[in-house]
Amino acid sequence: MSETLSNIARADDRVVPTASLHVDVIADFVCPFCFIGKRRFDEALKAVQGPSEVRWYPYQVNPEIPADGQPFDDYLTRRFGSTATVEPVLNHLAVEGKAVGIDFRFDKLRHVPNTLAAHQVMYLAETNGIDQLAFADDLMRAFFEQGRDIGDRAELVDIASVHGISAADVNSVVDDDKVRQFVVAREGQVRSSGLVGVPGFLVNQRLLIVGAQDTNVIVNAFDQAMFGEGTDSLSSPALN
Repeated sequence: MSETLSNIARADDRVVPTASLHVDVIADFVCPFCFIGKRRFDEALKAVQGPSEVRWYPYQVNPEIPADGQPFDDYLTRRFGSTATVEPVLNHLAVEGKAVGIDFRFDKLRHVPNTLAAHQVMYLAETNGIDQLAFADDLMRAFFEQGRDIGDRAELVDIASVHGISAADVNSVVDDDKVRQFVVAREGQVRSSGLVGVPGFLVNQRLLIVGAQDTNVIVNAFDQAMFGEGTDSLSSPALN
């Protein structure tokens, strides 16, 4: 982002619409709402006729988790008091997920990782011109559908290899303190903007979509940002 989200939201100048599409996706790989929102976003992209560019911005929903992660049951107990308390939410997510082709297998989750290393590898994908949406989908499927620990170096190497990223490059970028600091700073930029929930989709640095919105809401935001349909104000649809 050349500007923070807050600066964009406060801008009074009219933004000239463009027939091209640029979207900054702000999400985490262990956020189920991000997975659902991403799949709906993927579907919305199919409606775009002009050129499009997507860039991934890091956001850790659990930045306090230790570097080696935390047992899933302990995580649920700490966040919600008990696994029974969150069970209705997980059941609802499973239903919502099936509608977009996600087979949430919360029964397979044994470990919640710290996702900083995964975001560092995603940055590597960005700098190498690799499809970030496809890579993100594989990371999310590995965690939510297969119960894999995507904070584990070996798992990251395996998933990245499908996208042409070598084990040496994965190890190098995860061990690179400058890359780590850059990713943390980029996330800090997002947090300082005031965004407190993900997923977020910043469209043409003009319209901010917050949450796992329906595909038609995203398509309408694309049209408004690209062609000036509707109002010129920044829109952030409320979560349903």
